[in-house]
This record gives sequence, C-alpha cells and structure tokens, in this order.
Amino acid sequence: MTKPTLEVKSGFSRLRVDLTYDGTHFSGWAKQPGLRTIQEEFETALSTITRGEASTIVAGRTDAGVHAKHQVLHVDLPEDTEVENLAFRLNQLLKADVRVLAATWAPLNFHARFGPNSRTYQYKIVDGGQVTAPFDRHDSTSWFRVLDIGLMNQASKLLLGEHDFFTFCKHREGTSTIKKLLEFNWRRDEKGLVVGQITANSFGYNMVRNLVGAAVCVGEGRFEPAWMKKTLEQRERISDSYVFPAKGLTLIKVDFPPEDQYLANYNDYHQQQQGQENEGDF
Repeated sequence: MTKPTLEVKSGFSRLRVDLTYDGTHFSGWAKQPGLRTIQEEFETALSTITRGEASTIVAGRTDAGVHAKHQVLHVDLPEDTEVENLAFRLNQLLKADVRVLAATWAPLNFHARFGPNSRTYQYKIVDGGQVTAPFDRHDSTSWFRVLDIGLMNQASKLLLGEHDFFTFCKHREGTSTIKKLLEFNWRRDEKGLVVGQITANSFGYNMVRNLVGAAVCVGEGRFEPAWMKKTLEQRERISDSYVFPAKGLTLIKVDFPPEDQYLANYNDYHQQQQGQENEGDF
C-alpha cells in the first residue's frame, strides 16, 4: 500500500468539512458508476463552486443505507478559495438529505481518515413487535422478540479491548481485522427503542452490523452472554444472517486528538496498517 501523504502541494490548502446525511436513498459514501452516492454529489457541488476538481478523503466510508449524524472529510483546494460562506453555498446545491455543518481550513497535519482516535456508531432497534413510528422508520430496524438489555450488555462488555475481530468482519482481501473496541453498550431511549453504541479505533467491513446481530441473539435468549466471546476466539466467520440491516446504523461521531497529536496519530495508524488497506464499517 502506498503511504498517503500529509503534505499539501504548493498553492493548495487542506479543507475540513463536517457533514450529516440520511443514507436511505444513497448507495453508500464511495463513488460508484451509475449509482447515487454521497461522495459523488458532494464533490459535484464543490467542483461547481470552485470550478476545479475535488477529491475527498472521508473518515468512514459508510455503506448503502447507513446514515451519518456527524461525518468528517478533507479535500485539498487552491489556497485562494473563498471558504467563509462555503457551507451555505454547498447546502444551496445539495439535496435535502445531505447537509454541510461546517467547512473550514484544517490545521497542519490534519487527515480525516488516518487522524482520528476513534469512530462511534449507533444502532437502533424497535423490538417486541412494536409498531415503528413513521419518523423512526429510516434509522431503526424492527425485531419481533423482546430484547433483554442486561444480557446484551453482559455479552458486549466481554469484547472490549484489542482483539482480532475476524469472526465479525465480512471478508475483504488484504484488510486488517485487528481492532480496539473502546465502547459497546445498550440502553432503552425515552421512546423504548433499543439503542446500541459502539466505539473503536476503526471498524472492519460489516463489523458493527455483525456485532449487533450477535448481541441480539443473546438479548432474545438464544445464547448465553459468554457465547459472543467464545465465538470471537474461535475465529470462524459467523453466518451472513447475523448482519443486521444498514438502515438502523448511524455514524454519530468522529473523535480527533488535540492538534499537536495529529501527526503522531497519522504515523501510528499507518504503521499499524502497513501492507493492509483499512476500511471503515459499511
């Protein structure tokens, strides 16, 4: 793998963009021929304004149907680009299911993909055969059995720390499955929906949705909590039937270190992934 560079070529500066989107009608973040993607629409809008090519690097390349409450990207633009009202101008061009929250020149050594400390995802489930309210239909998944939050938390806690999550990552050639899980817990919100929150330094392909599916198996009483840790340690990929639907998944936060640690994070991340093309959860 060619090491990406933090150097910005002469005459250019790095722009940080924070955005949010409803992934329902998108075929994911990354550009794909003939399909509607967030990257394609954002880059088209930005190029229309700047009258130049725009190539974005994003913190987490979400898959079809996955949402983002707070996504982060960077793009290198001519340093004389006017950015004061750029977020407003972009939102005038973008459709209503994508909104730019902020667009500002990034500090030295900023990198949206290789700089973060962690990414945090949320998963919402309407359990017990409850009727899904119309305003919850896009960002939650229904489940016919009642889930035991206590059992799900017992199981999820056993997976915290750095492990090889091969079991819960759908195969992609050359990818690393060693991840550090920092947070994995469940609660019920004020509407009674089951809400899972999971934070890691990075995620493998389908890792979050596989972990959600396994936790649900525990929550409905199919397996004991220890089953999740045992399954992880056996390193045998679980069935695709455990992968929960994309629509219940939302990227809610990308956490960056203080500015003076940007370069160290970048170097550490690349060293850990040397020879492997790391992907965000899709």
